[in-house]
Amino acid sequence: MADKKQYFGTDGIRGKVGESPITPDFMLKLGWAAGKVFASETGQRSKILIGKDTRISGYMFEAALEAGVTAAGVDINLTGPMPTPAIAYLTRTLRAQAGIVISASHNSFEDNGIKFFSEAGTKLPDEIELAIEEELGKPLTTVEPSRLGKASRIDDARGRFIEFCKSTVGPQFKLAGLKVVIDCANGATYDIAPAVFSELGAEVISIGTSPNGLNINDHFGSTSPDALSKRVVEEQADLGVAFDGDGDRTIMVDHLGNIVDGDEILYVIARERRRRNIDIGGVVGTKMSNLGLELALADLDVPFIRTAVGDRFVLKEMLKRDWLLGGESSGHIICNDITSTGDGIVSALQALTAVINTERPLLDLRSQMRKLPQSMINVRLTSTFDLDSNQIVKSAVADIEEKLGARGRVLLRPSGTEPVLRVMVEGEEGGAVAAFAKELSEIVLQEVAGSD
Repeated sequence: MADKKQYFGTDGIRGKVGESPITPDFMLKLGWAAGKVFASETGQRSKILIGKDTRISGYMFEAALEAGVTAAGVDINLTGPMPTPAIAYLTRTLRAQAGIVISASHNSFEDNGIKFFSEAGTKLPDEIELAIEEELGKPLTTVEPSRLGKASRIDDARGRFIEFCKSTVGPQFKLAGLKVVIDCANGATYDIAPAVFSELGAEVISIGTSPNGLNINDHFGSTSPDALSKRVVEEQADLGVAFDGDGDRTIMVDHLGNIVDGDEILYVIARERRRRNIDIGGVVGTKMSNLGLELALADLDVPFIRTAVGDRFVLKEMLKRDWLLGGESSGHIICNDITSTGDGIVSALQALTAVINTERPLLDLRSQMRKLPQSMINVRLTSTFDLDSNQIVKSAVADIEEKLGARGRVLLRPSGTEPVLRVMVEGEEGGAVAAFAKELSEIVLQEVAGSD
């Protein structure tokens, strides 16, 4: 078996619809390959769950995957449009061998992709992804007609997930008296999130809940929270909650319209757990997590550690340390004592427990963490530039880190999607941070030019 993946990235397979590998013929083969792998995992008849977000291309890929999986002799349960974390939950509770989500998360409708979940509701381990890729290299064959898989729809998938979300805050928890604006990005949470918050007693105003297949993440949702901020102020709401297209991220807004990002939500949740003497072990963030989060958690005596960017790495570190809370500034937050993957609705509800239990507005709760100024500049790279061995850049980084002291940091991170180096500086004073970032990016640019 090959040890390097050709198709799977850090979050499944993703790309532009119609361009390889995001094509109907590839999805047919992918469904078959996955079916072959999961059929071989057990001697009994296997079952795979398939859900999707609201992209128009989801219907096309759902049909292709269905054909491939059933050709491999594996049964299918179809949920229709559902948040990604709902598929993780339902895969686990319905005892399926795997779950498949057709989604490109926070990307626009032109893109689509595939995410897989194991029977435990977690991302697939590398060896399973490699096994699927190995099957992709083989000719597609169909099982005997009597062994073909059967497809059926789960009619109560929506209700099951709504009840699960409500159960995560307990039967006594109520949002009565709270006015909340919910932004669903015209995505997979469009008819679930409003119902969850409404059934918990909140007065709900919904935006981004009219998907047409083409408007997912379009000027709405966690990646475009300006519409939510404006509406919260207009409605004089207590707060706002925005999800991304597949519902695994959340960004919040306080009653003044200020955006509360994933780092601040993590802090609010961690602080509330600490106040209630719930042992979370520590918090896992990423290299991009704001230094203000690390410093604020230190004030609470909560350990903090960083990983590479990506929820896969965050969860891996959480499991390694047996810590219960982790996430990214993008709003992808994992509460591992509640569910097995990032869940926007669950994360928002966990933050709201702090609002309800302390009877304090979100503005007050988030203000106890001071986000430090951050400046990031992208420098275009060439194939000949070797960052790891460049002593001039390393010396410049060390010099700036010494000037920043313990309340500042420097991060050089190659982009995973384009040939650029992200030069990021963080510190106490915004002007100095911007100047240091400019100085360092110019040094990197000179060294890149000199490497040609």
